[in-house]
Amino acid sequence: MTDQNKLAVTRRGVLGVFAATMVAAAPTYSNAFGLLRGAGDVRRIRMYSGRTGESVDTIYWIEGEYIPEVVKEINNFMRDWRTDDKTKMDLRTIDIMAAAHSLMDVSEPYMLLSGYRSPKTNAMLRSQSSGVARNSLHMKGQAADLRLKSRSVGQMAKAAEACASGGVGRYSRSNFVHMDCGPVRHWGG
Repeated sequence: MTDQNKLAVTRRGVLGVFAATMVAAAPTYSNAFGLLRGAGDVRRIRMYSGRTGESVDTIYWIEGEYIPEVVKEINNFMRDWRTDDKTKMDLRTIDIMAAAHSLMDVSEPYMLLSGYRSPKTNAMLRSQSSGVARNSLHMKGQAADLRLKSRSVGQMAKAAEACASGGVGRYSRSNFVHMDCGPVRHWGG
């Protein structure tokens, strides 16, 4: 076995133990950051939008506190780009996204396909696709659809599922993963 294979096995082992620990404990959103304890106690999110050309690369949580000005920046970034409507994004979703990103050990920012969706936008998308939920968590600021060039849908979904903190949808044909802070569940292929 090469050194690189040993590293991969070790990483898989760590992720497996992490996932088992998260399932064994009552799922709380703080579980998503169990791996980061003792590592500076900061949370960072990196995203860009192909629709608006905007990007965000910021630390939004330090030493147990969300940074209000940065949270406002994230809310604005994750707005409904079709209507320019904004909401307060549920920070549990941001935490899940950041934890999954960290687990994948990638520096590439997420491409945000959809964050907040206004009811008008959700209704329009629903009329065009059977895959859009009537009561989508996107309308509550509790979901995001994300893509990475350097990771497959399967890799992204496994990292999000390891957080055991919300819903994870695999949309392989469209090459994105849905992450939300609703009940723990997963779907898609």
